[in-house]
Amino acid sequence: MRAIKLLLVTIFTGALFSSCSVIFEDVVDDSITLNELMSSYDLWYVDIHRTTGTGEVPFVTRAFTLSFFNGNMYANNNIAGIGFTGNGLGIVVGDYSTFGTTLETFHDVDGRHDFTVTQLSTNEIEIYDSFHNVAYILVGYQRGNFDYDRLFYENIEYFLQEYDAWERTNISATGAANAFDDEHYLQFTPENNTTFYSSHDQFGTNIGNILWDFTGSYEVFDVQGHENLKILTLNYDGGDIDEFELSVINDQLVRLYHLSSETTYDFTGRGFIQFLKNGEKAKSTVRNNGRKRTKIIRKTKERKNVK
Repeated sequence: MRAIKLLLVTIFTGALFSSCSVIFEDVVDDSITLNELMSSYDLWYVDIHRTTGTGEVPFVTRAFTLSFFNGNMYANNNIAGIGFTGNGLGIVVGDYSTFGTTLETFHDVDGRHDFTVTQLSTNEIEIYDSFHNVAYILVGYQRGNFDYDRLFYENIEYFLQEYDAWERTNISATGAANAFDDEHYLQFTPENNTTFYSSHDQFGTNIGNILWDFTGSYEVFDVQGHENLKILTLNYDGGDIDEFELSVINDQLVRLYHLSSETTYDFTGRGFIQFLKNGEKAKSTVRNNGRKRTKIIRKTKERKNVK
């Protein structure tokens, strides 16, 4: 992940817009307009875990980031490729305008939604849709200082879903032989954010021709004291369990360290899936359309092995 961050920072050096230094309470201060506030940051990260209320606004729930410039509203609905798509802003998803403390949005698919905007700090705002009774917290970043590591690891379940298959592309020379050595492909789907499939098909098999031999459920755990590391547990329907330390190397490569055998596997994403304005995928070969983000409450584990 450090390689990703350094590359993206190099590409997006400097900020295009100056940040706001005024702290607001209930209304936007006269010294800056709401329109200036919304465009003062390149990216507004949607901190989905801090959402409150009983309803939802679909296009906000789907997005990892939102951007507002010159009347155009942008969204990054994918993690893979973020920082590059749309020069970092993502895809255009609609229009917006401002009036007083109201942000009026006109999404190409979801239609009109009005939000009351309250600034919580210099780079955090709350947008509240009273009609749907939902409030979202947005955190502002310039593209050059956006925390890409945090994005990947906070939303790792969604990142795993962004490829039709993960093909094993490397296995370490060290480590004990085990049944997982035969797993050549993995797939993670939006089905409750817990379903995975695996295959023994030969390397290089066309993705559309892969026969998924096994299925099961998976769970991701936080690791105590380690922000850029996760524990991934695969629970096969047949009763077998494999547990790994999961690291993100870049936006197409993950590394799995098998805790029991001490074998390291690299899996490369095949068949990137772009999530569109309505949450559906750009391909027709997927199991479940209409992906949206939900609050994920993870358990925490201690690190078992130190390599």
